[in-house]
Amino acid sequence: MPTIREIAQLCGVSVATVSRVFNQPLTVSKEKREVVERVARELDYRPNESARALATKRSGLIGLVWDTDHRRPGWRHPYLQELLIGLKSALSAHGYHLLMLATSGSAALRAVGASLADPVAYVNMTRRHHLGGLVLIDSGSDASAFTAFAQSGLPCVAVDVDVDGPRATYVTSDNVGGAAMAVRHLVGAGHRRIATVTGPRANRPAVDRLDGFRAAMAGEGLAVPPEYVVEGDFYRPSGQAAMRSLIALPEPPTAVFCASDEMAVGALLAARHAGLRVPEELAVVGFDDIELAALVDPPLTTLAQDKAGIGVAAARAVLTMVHGGGTPAPAFLPTRLVVRSSSR
Repeated sequence: MPTIREIAQLCGVSVATVSRVFNQPLTVSKEKREVVERVARELDYRPNESARALATKRSGLIGLVWDTDHRRPGWRHPYLQELLIGLKSALSAHGYHLLMLATSGSAALRAVGASLADPVAYVNMTRRHHLGGLVLIDSGSDASAFTAFAQSGLPCVAVDVDVDGPRATYVTSDNVGGAAMAVRHLVGAGHRRIATVTGPRANRPAVDRLDGFRAAMAGEGLAVPPEYVVEGDFYRPSGQAAMRSLIALPEPPTAVFCASDEMAVGALLAARHAGLRVPEELAVVGFDDIELAALVDPPLTTLAQDKAGIGVAAARAVLTMVHGGGTPAPAFLPTRLVVRSSSR
């Protein structure tokens, strides 16, 4: 295997520059970084990870804090799969690897006394492993742990959770604007009785989507009866149950905005079981634009999130902090209305 000095000579740069490419990539110009990375790939050069960790007190690892207990459905959600691909790819492009940290369901973690219920021990564990930073993905019950991480001084980027700390920021979609687009689309199609199936009320995107829905309805001069707001959990069965309750109302809605595509698919199933024609008798709009949205019958109108882009934005934010670039402002990625047959 070639040495770092040989890589530097072949690239016409200093040894220090090659070292920064692998240890502090954002401090090297894009042109030089691409040359060094290309030569390293051609020669199959790999930095000595142990030596690098000792020298920099960082392991080249970014921790992912996410409760993946098999009893919770969150890890199976298509939205998160694409997000993780974007996150991992962006970190790998800068020489970092993603380490998924065990959570309270793990016997290994219990053995060292750390869990999401014991966030101080968890923070200490991340320091022992010299992690460069953390990406936090909410599972619905991690608020106290996320607060501890954000206040620890470690570079932290949360996805869909607004955290506050000396080196903490967050990345999310424009959920308010996306929900408003859904309402305006349905109003433009002639609907006035519009209901919504929300996500869990403790979830930031769910709250924002409900706020966007209410604001847009008010802006259109339309009332939202209390019974037109039904809480779900982002998954298909809750959307199906919510739609059944809406159909049973004395004056049911003619259109429904669901805060996730999974719930919208459940709503379509309930409508079909009730004998309603979509979109002639009931229009349905979702949120996420997962792969299934284009495959159901009828294909689902939805608000597309840049799922991989959220992962890339999270990676860029955490690496900026890792390399001393300050704490980035929260990032709100735009959403896009994708009109299909469920609302025409």
